[in-house]
Amino acid sequence: PPGATMEESERILATQSHAVHDRELPGLTIGFSEDASLLGKVASKGKRSFAGLLQQGDALSLASLRTIPDLKGERVVTLRVPVTEEFLATVAPDLGAIQLNLMELYMGGVRQGIIYPSGEEQYVVARRIVAHNRALQSSMFWIDPPVNVVSSFDSVFVGKDGRVELRRPVLAVFNARPSRLNARIFTTLGELRDSYLLLLILVGIVFLLIEAAALVTGFVLTRRITRAVADLYRGTQYVQAMDFSHRVQIERRDQLGELGESFNRMTGSISQLIEEENKRRRLENEISIAREVQNQLFPSTLPSVPGVEIEAICKAARSVSGDYYDFIQLSPTHIAIAIADISGKGISAALLMASLQAALRSQMLSEGSERLNMAELVSRLNKHLVRNTGDDRFATFFIAMYDSATRTLRYTNAGHLPAFLICKGTSQQLDKGGMVLGVMEDYVYEEGSLTVQPDALLIGYSDGLIEPENGSRRPLAGRCPTYGRGVTDGCGGGVGRYSRTGR
Repeated sequence: PPGATMEESERILATQSHAVHDRELPGLTIGFSEDASLLGKVASKGKRSFAGLLQQGDALSLASLRTIPDLKGERVVTLRVPVTEEFLATVAPDLGAIQLNLMELYMGGVRQGIIYPSGEEQYVVARRIVAHNRALQSSMFWIDPPVNVVSSFDSVFVGKDGRVELRRPVLAVFNARPSRLNARIFTTLGELRDSYLLLLILVGIVFLLIEAAALVTGFVLTRRITRAVADLYRGTQYVQAMDFSHRVQIERRDQLGELGESFNRMTGSISQLIEEENKRRRLENEISIAREVQNQLFPSTLPSVPGVEIEAICKAARSVSGDYYDFIQLSPTHIAIAIADISGKGISAALLMASLQAALRSQMLSEGSERLNMAELVSRLNKHLVRNTGDDRFATFFIAMYDSATRTLRYTNAGHLPAFLICKGTSQQLDKGGMVLGVMEDYVYEEGSLTVQPDALLIGYSDGLIEPENGSRRPLAGRCPTYGRGVTDGCGGGVGRYSRTGR
């Protein structure tokens, strides 16, 4: 006004501003001062103004300080709104209850309340400003629950002793609805609000589609995995019940399908192994029976003939062999000696040997058999084998009849390794006879005859004596001792040592 001083004009201006903004900013004060000390403390270095939260003691206010020129120089204009419950009641009507926590440095000692770290310092609550008379607005959607929000603000603290702290935290705690917060955020975008909202909706739809696809994929995979596991479990139940015919159904050629294939191969292998094991047990049982039968075919006791020492030994290459020997005493002075080697090994050879032994004894135990021609006897045995065995079955056979009274030895060799008659440093092969038994039915065999001198040694053997090889795969070519038990033991032990198998 005309004629008013500067101080009066400032007071009038402050009064008018307070009247205008009292409802929106309760407690607003406007001051003018030539003292710029407070501005110098709170303003940043090189700045001539300040705007923000100002905490002086336990009072908090929104303050704005600025220097303006006048006729006398510069003056500081101060706008201050104290942060009170009344002020908080007018702030952000879309929010619920608001609480401001003014902090002070924690100096140690007995702690009261919660300690809030901020930077290198620790703070505790010094005062709370609470606006309770605020109603939380209603929800905008059916899913719009209230949420509690904690936010931190920096204030400038000026102590009573003039100490200044430029970054003292103030914690604001309030509740609100997400829809109101989102609306406040989008309101700040101005004209771009609709574009950002559409973009956000599209992104949300894409994420929902991805989530739905992931959910369906997870459901399908889970269903497939659980079904495969259930099929495998049922398969194990069949295996536990010793039913190896069950197979897991393979629907897809993936890792689960490979697992099912592996299970099917496993059950098939187990079934095959069990079948092979059963066959092996049956075979072992048959071999055991055949071994017992074969042991019964060998003479249990050796005959006693005046002037003759008899020894024999047979070591099978397998559990059951095709080698056969027999001694048949026809009279006190007549003894028949038989050696045979049946083609093959195992049970089939043992059965053919039993047939040959039965045929031989049926011929030799008849009356007058000591006078029987050996060639005629072998011919009968040959016809027996040809008529009663297959084309691939044959046997080598050596039969000799010795008369100790006349020292005469009659023999026939049907394809067998020739026996040796050793006497006084000379040896003679007994090789007269013919081909092996079981090939030609009407084959005519030849009988050989010779006189045996005192101290003579007759050695008969099978191919098992000369066929074993050593580590260099060279057949045995050793010599045996000269008499009786020494011959049998020496040759048998020598063969075992040579072949390193003991058989």
